[in-house]
Amino acid sequence: AFHFFVVTLRTKSDKNLFMQQKIIILDFGSQTTQLIGRRVRELDTFCEILPYNKFPKEDPSVIGVILSGSPFSVYDKEAFKIDLDEIRGKYPILGICYGAQFMSYTLGGNVEPAGTREYGRANLVSFDKENPLFKGFEEHSQVWMSHGDTITKLPEGFKVIASTDKVVNAAYQAEGEPLWGVQFHPEVFHSVQGTLLLKNFVVDICGSKQDWSAASFVDTTVAELKAQLGDDRVILGLSGGVDSSVAAVLLNKAIGKNLTCIFVDHGMLRKNEFKNVLHDYECLGLNVIGVDASAKFFKDLEGVTDPEQKRKIIGRDFVEVFDAEARKITDAKWLAQGTIYPDRIESLNITGKTIKSHHNVGGLPEEMNLQLCEPLKWLFKDEVRRVGRQMGMPEHLITRHPFPGPGLAVRILGDITPEKVRVLQDADDIFIQGLRDWGLYDQVWQAGVILLPVKSVGVMGDERTYERAVALRAVTSTDAMTADWAHLPYDFMAKVSNDIINKVKGVNRVCYDISSKPPSTIEWE
Repeated sequence: AFHFFVVTLRTKSDKNLFMQQKIIILDFGSQTTQLIGRRVRELDTFCEILPYNKFPKEDPSVIGVILSGSPFSVYDKEAFKIDLDEIRGKYPILGICYGAQFMSYTLGGNVEPAGTREYGRANLVSFDKENPLFKGFEEHSQVWMSHGDTITKLPEGFKVIASTDKVVNAAYQAEGEPLWGVQFHPEVFHSVQGTLLLKNFVVDICGSKQDWSAASFVDTTVAELKAQLGDDRVILGLSGGVDSSVAAVLLNKAIGKNLTCIFVDHGMLRKNEFKNVLHDYECLGLNVIGVDASAKFFKDLEGVTDPEQKRKIIGRDFVEVFDAEARKITDAKWLAQGTIYPDRIESLNITGKTIKSHHNVGGLPEEMNLQLCEPLKWLFKDEVRRVGRQMGMPEHLITRHPFPGPGLAVRILGDITPEKVRVLQDADDIFIQGLRDWGLYDQVWQAGVILLPVKSVGVMGDERTYERAVALRAVTSTDAMTADWAHLPYDFMAKVSNDIINKVKGVNRVCYDISSKPPSTIEWE
């Protein structure tokens, strides 16, 4: 089954045209808030993640509210707080971890530091089988705890509905009203029946119709794009990645040749990627302009070693090249981007900070005086891929690994030269093609080769060599927030290492990066 919903790109004229049920998730700063959202979406139900203090008071489409976890303790002076009277009695409410503790604490219960931090797997030693939140649960169901505080006393009129051997008030309900709290995390994989608990809340208690599919999303979004854009011309910056590609195909369905796509080659794409991706886009019927600006980028990057400086130069040059090409389309009114929901969910904006400072082509809307169109702005990455499949896009475009905007420039440690890019492209091509040939590519979230700023001694034939070392990087992940190094087969690693050293002139040593995130990042720069 596909797990989808309708996106409402509302204009003034169609404000009430697409009434969409939604669950509101109020974000108190937890690292797993996005995961709650993904689990709700998997139940064929639209949800929106909002800062804890931004509840949409006059939205008739809201059918339930979830309060997330938080890094704070409820009794901290700086803890995030809401007025529960604004939502209590109006919607079913589920508090998770901090959300559960906050409701209990605010309504007269006690929350105190736990004797020892309650973290990791636990089992429910008892639960109320008649309570709708635990419908279908098995005895001793495993849950995941992650909190330093615990509820030691429930408010008047509240009852315990689940306990573990260490946590008496593992779950509760306010008697006679649809208000629940759980001190464990149903959204994480380790809570074995966590999805069932969320389904009980979202579907049975809140009344979600669960009636949206990938096909419905495509049909509705295309209709909305037609209404939004009319006969206007739209420009879209393609990157070769899945997000911008799916956005382009959606827009092409809606407005056809009124969409012009621009694909800029900064010289640091993967081997033959510019040619191959252009071919893919042409096969999809897209109107694409390919711009080879590699000479400009190489010139401006000459001698630059600082990673942040490299990114700024590439970002600036991209804007200049894109802008110059886009200005040739004199009647364009819209700039489309492949922005997806995680780009826009900024949990830390509730503290005045920002997680991401840019999307796909940051800075362009302001400079070009165009209106912004983001047809994927409510989708998570896995949902984007399902939409792509629904539209018949080729699998190799849909499953393409994430690739940094600055490309190989941030996988070459030190200064950038065309020769270094050539070496890295050749080594990377062997690694990526090897993953495909061995059936490993789709088991890996992201993979690539890093060119190290060191040389090492080697022996080739009867001669000593003094050449470059490269590091292979491959990770498994679900959302890139955390990642583990991929445990690739030794035989595969031996083959790839041998091929790179024998076939890539200038490399005589291959290493494998076995660092996880955290504490390391996926990319090296």
